[in-house]
Amino acid sequence: MRCEEIYRELYGRAPESVAFCPYRIAPLGAHIDHQLGIVHGLAINRGIHIAYGRKDSGICELRSLNFSKRAQFHVANIPEEKVGDWADHCRAAAKMLGEKYPLRTGIGGVIEGSLPIGGLSSSASVIIAFLSVLAAVNGIRLEPWEVIRLAKKAENEYVGVNCGKLDQSCEVLCRKDQLLCLDCRDDSYSLIPWTGKPFGIAVFFSGLERSLAGSAYNLRQDECKAAAYDLMAFSGRSYGKFSEAVLREVPREVFDEWKGRLPEPFRKRAEHFFSEMERVRLGSEYWKAGDLEQYGRLIFESGESSVNNYECGCPELIRLYGILRETPGIYGGRFSGAGFKGCCMALVDPGRAEEILAAVEDQYLASFPELRGKYQGALCASDDGVSLAGGDGR
Repeated sequence: MRCEEIYRELYGRAPESVAFCPYRIAPLGAHIDHQLGIVHGLAINRGIHIAYGRKDSGICELRSLNFSKRAQFHVANIPEEKVGDWADHCRAAAKMLGEKYPLRTGIGGVIEGSLPIGGLSSSASVIIAFLSVLAAVNGIRLEPWEVIRLAKKAENEYVGVNCGKLDQSCEVLCRKDQLLCLDCRDDSYSLIPWTGKPFGIAVFFSGLERSLAGSAYNLRQDECKAAAYDLMAFSGRSYGKFSEAVLREVPREVFDEWKGRLPEPFRKRAEHFFSEMERVRLGSEYWKAGDLEQYGRLIFESGESSVNNYECGCPELIRLYGILRETPGIYGGRFSGAGFKGCCMALVDPGRAEEILAAVEDQYLASFPELRGKYQGALCASDDGVSLAGGDGR
């Protein structure tokens, strides 16, 4: 890995270790984790590596192979407000960890992302990898759910993205060849082993990068909250603060009875939530049965609802999703992540993977030739969650 090579060049010695945090895909459960829905997730064998060594001075000296600017800060003196560069994710992790535990040791580190940014929760991966490393060099033992909550808090309160806990949970809890089924209301989860025929995970990058903090991601959450708040009021149920309103607390029959009174954007967001919850429920049964065709069909339906009801996506991503639906050998696919630029994911027949990658690329670049050189397709596999000794070339 290049991060190890660059670390040796910078520090004249090998790194103490190389941490790895995987990216994730969420086949079902799109856009409902922040509404306390139930979601599916798989970690993949691509992600963030950090080659690192401790610095007793307390300084964190960081270089990213994906960005030109280097970053430096002291673990005991994190800026109260984000700076506005890639290292805000690391500052956020250090700040949240430092609010709970005394930090004295920093790190020298080189960070490397193995795929383009956008749609695979790279921001959560950076936070979790750095948080885990910083805890380790300071002798702090974090339990899995502590990592998840600190990482989510870092992204919510410092970076400024109102994400749910799907990304962090996948990147910590997932295990190879097992589907994470997470209930975001009470944090209960199960890992469902795959017993069906082999499949591959393909990722198709549109060539457009995106930042959730600057997208309509936060607006969609407000629309979901507004729908929940209105439905509770229309039905005569008690309701509290608007900021605490979530669609999970609204019974489906209440939505069915009162949806006609909702403004159309709010109705569509709620329609997506309730239909996606049903797809997750059915999907769990299909996964347990090893029925890849039916599980894939639900992923395509999730993609359709994301476009029409959640109204995310840009022309490039919507076209890419349409190509996936027409390509033989793809069981199911949709936007990966929030769907504001970024990429699409798909479960594919591994025996046809190269054929699929070539066909999708040809059709997509025929529609958007200006993105040649920026578009990228990649074949991945499922993997375990974060590891402090992940320097195995993943």
